[in-house]
Amino acid sequence: MESLVSVNGVSFTEATDKVESEDPFAGPLTTIAPWNYTFLAGLMFVVTSLSLSENFTVMLVTFRFKQLRQPLNYIIVNLSVADFLVSLIGGTISFLTNARGYFFLGKWACVLEGFAVTYFGIVALWSLAILAFERFFVICRPLKNVRLGGKHAAFGLLFVWTFSFIWTIPPVLGWNSYTVSKIGTTCEPNWYSTDYSDHTYIITFFTTCFILPLALIVGSYGKLMQKLRKVSNTHGRLGNARKPDREVARMVIVMILAFMIGWTPYAAFSITVTICPTIHIDPRLGAIPAFFSKTAAVYNPIIYVFMNKQFRKCLIQMFKGGSASLDSTHLNQTSDRGAATADSHMGEMSTIAARVHMSVCSVKKTEEEEEKGEEDEQGQSEDGDTKQLSINEYKVCPL
Repeated sequence: MESLVSVNGVSFTEATDKVESEDPFAGPLTTIAPWNYTFLAGLMFVVTSLSLSENFTVMLVTFRFKQLRQPLNYIIVNLSVADFLVSLIGGTISFLTNARGYFFLGKWACVLEGFAVTYFGIVALWSLAILAFERFFVICRPLKNVRLGGKHAAFGLLFVWTFSFIWTIPPVLGWNSYTVSKIGTTCEPNWYSTDYSDHTYIITFFTTCFILPLALIVGSYGKLMQKLRKVSNTHGRLGNARKPDREVARMVIVMILAFMIGWTPYAAFSITVTICPTIHIDPRLGAIPAFFSKTAAVYNPIIYVFMNKQFRKCLIQMFKGGSASLDSTHLNQTSDRGAATADSHMGEMSTIAARVHMSVCSVKKTEEEEEKGEEDEQGQSEDGDTKQLSINEYKVCPL
């Protein structure tokens, strides 16, 4: 565009750039080729379809088999519910807007998508953290005889949904806002705001909804691994302690990597643009972390549910058209014990917990026998009540 400029009475023309902000609610952005939106629409269709089918399957199998409706599985089902809602609302809206090339649904839908994706996404994220803590609680028994029950699991669910709501509703009420991203087809918290109040929200949100759950995950799994190593390394001849050590090691690595891969790029992007709001990032590049985090709804069920032997057996049984009630011994076979307990249907984590605590008891018993030596053997022959004491040693480490 040319403009007439007068300097010291002399007029001349000057070429200037006309910068106009395009309205993402009015039409597609002219700076982005249409094929980019077509690609994103196809991606969201695949991700949304897979997520809805996988998470619906999790909820259906849990409903069909009452053996799965146990406190240890509450948070896993809660994770599936959150992922399902993320895909149902956020994934569907994102597919439609990318198919049209702009956010044609209007500002109300933008706020709805921004809130829904953020809220249910944080619920899923904190569910992963509570799941890590529950596994630590079951195996390590930090409170000795206190065991995970229905009330504890329900309290965990209440905390997840309430805490997530507290930190995702403020943008709707005016502390920060949900706005269209730079790509123009999805909505998120306003990371680019230069207002001090908005910065305080982003920093608080980042701390409570990423740093804290990540710390809980790493801390819980770290303590869990430390416990298993202590058991398996105390006496090398206790081979039954080695197996859960290897199983949980693989589980821990996969779960932490999945968490980091799914959420770290988006968290890093968010904090970067908050610290440097004037930084220039190509809209297509800036959209990658947000869209990539949505894929967590696809691999979460695979990692946390379909890799679970207990759930997998029920799933196979359902597809075979068998009975919706399976014998608990088929779901959780613990050859480490002579008799089944009332909690034998608690699942794979309880099986590993049983092995660990049986190993701990065996370690304690072996150490006592080595210290007493021959005197202990003579005492056993003289006193017939020692057999009862031996049984009581195992009772302090119940399944």
